Parts: sequence; structure tokens; C-alpha cells
Amino acid sequence: MAKELLEKFKIMAPGGQATPAPPLGPVLGAKGVNPGQFIQQFNAATGALNGKVVGCIITVYNDRTFEFEIKSSPASVLIKEAAGIEKGSGEPHTNKVGKITIEQCKKIAEEKGEDLNASCIDAAARIIAGTARSMGVVVEG
Repeated sequence: MAKELLEKFKIMAPGGQATPAPPLGPVLGAKGVNPGQFIQQFNAATGALNGKVVGCIITVYNDRTFEFEIKSSPASVLIKEAAGIEKGSGEPHTNKVGKITIEQCKKIAEEKGEDLNASCIDAAARIIAGTARSMGVVVEG
């Protein structure tokens, strides 16, 4: 008999450094996933990312087994890293907090790759540039 899909949900966690402590552990437990088992597998799969926040889609089946798919880091995290800032602006149209170049946007777009809904790298770079502007980061070039 095939496994029946029970639930599918998304989380964000630091790659290679996730712990079963709140907020991650209680969310996993409430969804029927063994937090210790998930954290062990997740940290093994994301060990090379070393603390960089990554997205993860978890699929839970009726026999309490699960599968997970690692996604790339959110664009905002990659933009903050490229601009060397701690956080985005609370008033992005008046207060600018950093600068990145269009080449950095292309590099981020290549890293995001298949997670972006774009037909070419230039279109993907424009998506990243729009996200940067909404964070109060100036895109030069």
C-alpha cells in the first residue's frame, strides 16, 4: 500500500546548525515529525552552508515518515550578505542602507537558480534588483 500524504509545510533554518530547541522543534513535533531525527538529517544535508539560512519543504506521510527538500537561501539574506548590511531599511524609499551592483544581482540570481520564476539570467537579476530596492539597497549599474 502506498504512503498517504498527510501534510506539506515550509520552514527556514540555519544550514548545518539547526537545533530541536524552539522555534523549530515544537513546529516539527506538532506536524508529526520526530524533531531529533529531522535535525540530524537536515544538518547532515546542509553542513556545507554553515549557518546560512535556507528554506526547506517537508512532506509528512501517514506512517510518520517524512522527506525534505532543501531550497536556496531567501533573496533578502543573500542581498544583505552582498551589501554587507545587518538588516534592510524600515523606510526603503527615503532611507538607503547599502549598495550592490548589477553584477552582484546576477551572481545572486545564479545562486537562486531554479527557485526564481525567470526565463533568463537577466530577468532573474531584475527580480533580485527589485527585492534589493524594496529593502532600501541601491542597485548600481
